[in-house]
Amino acid sequence: MPTESASCSTARQTKQKRKSHSLSIRRTNSSEQERTGLPRDMLEGQDSKLPSSVRSTLLELFGQIEREFENLYIENLELRREIDTLNERLAAEGQAIDGAELSKGQLKAKASHSTSQLSQKLKTTYKASTSKIVSSFKTTTSRAACQLVKEYIGHRDGIWDVSVAKTQPVVLGTASADHTALLWSIETGKCLVKYAGHVGSVNSIKFHPSEQLALTDCTDLVRRNEKSSTETRQVANVSIFTSFWNINSLRAGALPGVFTPEFLPARLSIVLHVCMSEAVWPLLHCISGEDEVECSDKDEPDLDGDVSSDCPTIRVPLTSLKSHQGVVIAADWLVGGKQAVTASWDRTANLYDVETSELVHSLTGHDQELTHCCTHPTQRLVVTSSRDTTFRLWDFRDPSIHSVNVFQGHTDTVTSAVFTVGDNVVSGSDDRTVKVWDLKNMRSPIATIRTDSAINRINVCVGQKIIALPHDNRQVRLFDMSGVRLARLPRSSRQGHRRMVCCSAWSEDHPVCNLFTCGFDRQAIGWNINIPALLQEK
Repeated sequence: MPTESASCSTARQTKQKRKSHSLSIRRTNSSEQERTGLPRDMLEGQDSKLPSSVRSTLLELFGQIEREFENLYIENLELRREIDTLNERLAAEGQAIDGAELSKGQLKAKASHSTSQLSQKLKTTYKASTSKIVSSFKTTTSRAACQLVKEYIGHRDGIWDVSVAKTQPVVLGTASADHTALLWSIETGKCLVKYAGHVGSVNSIKFHPSEQLALTDCTDLVRRNEKSSTETRQVANVSIFTSFWNINSLRAGALPGVFTPEFLPARLSIVLHVCMSEAVWPLLHCISGEDEVECSDKDEPDLDGDVSSDCPTIRVPLTSLKSHQGVVIAADWLVGGKQAVTASWDRTANLYDVETSELVHSLTGHDQELTHCCTHPTQRLVVTSSRDTTFRLWDFRDPSIHSVNVFQGHTDTVTSAVFTVGDNVVSGSDDRTVKVWDLKNMRSPIATIRTDSAINRINVCVGQKIIALPHDNRQVRLFDMSGVRLARLPRSSRQGHRRMVCCSAWSEDHPVCNLFTCGFDRQAIGWNINIPALLQEK
């Protein structure tokens, strides 16, 4: 036994010496600038049509690749030496334990076991090193293909939803917790019109598919006194209505731009209850808040000057829809634009006739509050999502039969579900996943995207089949329909969102900005996404 312990201590000392020797070799090779500098000078002397900044970036990346593989090569040599040493130790220990020489088959079995462990370690090291290289390439590609173009600043509270007009003039619409909806010029970033008819948080905005109308929904608070036999107390009666606004109020020469608010139920409740009287102020403390939505002015745009104060203000809508008993959280137009659907916290979705403002159908079945609704662009289909972890497909193509299908695949609140081309639906959830579904097969999704943060209202670029994911952690990521990550929009202390991103909206044909995002940092951002470059890198 003393002899065995002495041999183990000797082996450990030898291993430590080899590690220190490998470190010295690595430092020596990484500091050899003469050898790596020569190819760089040769490359810089060659004729190239690439800009100098791009060339320098490529040279730097290739230099990193060379250093990584150099380190891997040195580690490989060291591992091979360790394999030989372990084989010798196995042979020696086998003789000492058994008292006789081990058979060649036994030695090979033990040696192969040690070799497999070391080769697995080598593979792990190689994957870790190459993943760093790949991530650096993706970061560079994202910055080149995704550019911040314009910031739309003017709201005095978080923005829940953003939308783009589908008719001329093409404008941006935003809906905010500051009780207003604003229309923006996409090119100049100026506010064109303010809709101030609501007295509660405006939760959604959608533009008519063919006419110059905008659909907004919100929570309007009406205070009243209720008398009991012993006391008089003040309570809040929540009155919800959906309003249709005429975009023709835009001044002549108005430029494009549209924006809508995004929502998250628990957080929205905080905003709504802040506006109520002291009698119901304790409700604010009964709701689980999150650090992301605390109204802090730190690192946020300076909004002392209200840019929307100079805009024309419209306070009276064309019509209002009043049938829900809870907060209206989302709304959308059915194909043709003659009917509209709304989703509410009263666990129902309502289908209205726009011309008569009459309730056509009340869609019931969800077990908890609804979070979103969306309509198919070409068919009479509606999808509603809910906090009950499901989303439902409602079919109105046959007037006599209104079928419904339930999709169960998430483990937390389904924040949104949207249609794409064909028979696919994409759903996002607070369980940090996005799932792509085939309407013909509801049992399991055809693709699943797993992320590191809760996902809010998603939007799909129908032409290119790219999904924009707004996250609670201030990030916006782009994926294709098969679940392959394409890019992450740039974000730093100087650009990007500073609070949770609530919503995304594509405008595929716009020459200036083809993607818009909004968040609780009270700003909307217009991005230019070079889609061909992203798809080429995939």
